[in-house]
Amino acid sequence: MKTACSNKMKKALKKALYTGVMLSLCIPALGQHKPGSSQKLLEVMDGPYIHSPIENQATSPAYRYSSTGFFTVQVNVNAQGENIVGDAANEPSITHNPNNPDQMAIGWRHFETITNSFRQAGVAYTTDAGQNWTFPGVIDPGIFRSDPVLDWDTEGNFYYNSLTSDNGNYTCQVFRSYDGGATWDGGTYAQGGDKQWMAIDKTGGIGNGNIYAFWTSYYSICSPDFFTRSVDGGSTFENCTYIPGEPYWGTTMVNKNGDLYVCGTQNNNFMFARSTNAHDPAQSPTWDLVSYVDLDGEITGFGGYQCPNPSGLLGQTIISADSSGGPFDGYIYILCSVDRYSNNDPLDVMLTRSTDGGATWSDPIRVNDDPANNAYQWFGTMSVAPDGRIDVVWLDNRDNPGSVWSALYYSFSLDGGETWSANEKLSESFNPHIGWPQQDKMGDYFDMYSDETGAHLAWANTFNGEQDVYYAHITPSITGISLIKSNPSVSLSQNFPNPFSYKTSIKFSLSEKMKVTIRVYDMTGREVITLLNEIREAGPGQVEFYTGDLKNGMYYYTLSAGQSSETRKLMISR
Repeated sequence: MKTACSNKMKKALKKALYTGVMLSLCIPALGQHKPGSSQKLLEVMDGPYIHSPIENQATSPAYRYSSTGFFTVQVNVNAQGENIVGDAANEPSITHNPNNPDQMAIGWRHFETITNSFRQAGVAYTTDAGQNWTFPGVIDPGIFRSDPVLDWDTEGNFYYNSLTSDNGNYTCQVFRSYDGGATWDGGTYAQGGDKQWMAIDKTGGIGNGNIYAFWTSYYSICSPDFFTRSVDGGSTFENCTYIPGEPYWGTTMVNKNGDLYVCGTQNNNFMFARSTNAHDPAQSPTWDLVSYVDLDGEITGFGGYQCPNPSGLLGQTIISADSSGGPFDGYIYILCSVDRYSNNDPLDVMLTRSTDGGATWSDPIRVNDDPANNAYQWFGTMSVAPDGRIDVVWLDNRDNPGSVWSALYYSFSLDGGETWSANEKLSESFNPHIGWPQQDKMGDYFDMYSDETGAHLAWANTFNGEQDVYYAHITPSITGISLIKSNPSVSLSQNFPNPFSYKTSIKFSLSEKMKVTIRVYDMTGREVITLLNEIREAGPGQVEFYTGDLKNGMYYYTLSAGQSSETRKLMISR
């Protein structure tokens, strides 16, 4: 959507509004991204379904890459694990089995051919912790579907919320899988609307298994209402109801007490809403708290060809919370890639936190650490690990000034979001402006969850010269335990693969010849095996760890050499 205002004038107005100085120019520029009647309907079927069987399409090698602390592999592949040439995949969402970490599923918007924009509900699953993926085909062949959102319950069942549209009438269906994503049921009508987001209660309380979803009020089958709940595990969904403040382009979560949190944007602000009774099947959900949130900026969408994602969002509002039982237990975090009010940066990853259940929020905190104000940090995505570590990823074009070429970046916080690790570039750069399936965008979001081993990310890129969906595992350089370095003479890498079932490799490096020991301990501190105890020459080294009859779970491994010691975590998962 265009206005007569220049970007410079718009920035001046935004800064004036942010600092409390009122101006009377260029008002139409604000709110240009708010959904409404003047905006074109995007999630509609604007072309016929053209079936292009996978077995008839050309193939090329699938992309796979690993480095210290990072592994990524293509998900939308054929039965032989090859890239399918000429298709497209974007807007991924990920889920996993809490009772078997080797089982995960990723859903995406699947385009059989880039010659039109007809999309379906793509999904793939893994049984080996993401090393290999199986794409058995779309869930509902020949049916227009978009906006995939996946989640899981405490029994390890998977849920797939999918949007469809019939002449602009938006509805959603929730599909269920009881076998790790290999097969799915026929789906349940779930009300719905454009950009729906879903969360499932995993508390073990009276709301355990409840499913909640909300979406953009304007693009809904039940406008002006835009929230629904299932209290029977997704067999039925209740009539739509209203959330005060009408948030959109946001996400939702359930805290460990069963309280439901919703966040989103509204009129160039961000907002938070809380329901403390939604978990009770006997009560109609009410919203006891609504608060406005300052991220020093606004969501950007449909920004034109100078930005990395011309016809899509550059960020979605993400919410998560700490449930570790540690010093930051109960903290709530909201994050988004925003067009800043206080400077001319086109997009920064900004975070705010609440320590009082969402009533008040901290000053906004910038996660990306690039010194200039001319880069896009877009698709900011966040998750919080069970030990309280906050993981954040985003796409970043700081290495390619004046270009849309972007790379995946990562940072983490161990102190409740107060400080952040040095930003780490994880991937090579790629061009997000190629492989468009008759849509000038790479979707609207990524999705991620975190555990003690690191972050598990579903993301999209164009490494194959086309849009494809990937799984990535990111291991932070510090995994939430004390890291001791008395001198720089040794370094210990994160084991790979991790998690693993049978064998993993542990690499290290010595600056001089010395005696080295590497021991593995269980969570009680009991030594379970000594992997190395000998004098080694200076330079890189490696040992292999075979699990034998050790049980599944988390372990520590410690390298000691001279006066130095380093410790990391590993996870055995069969």
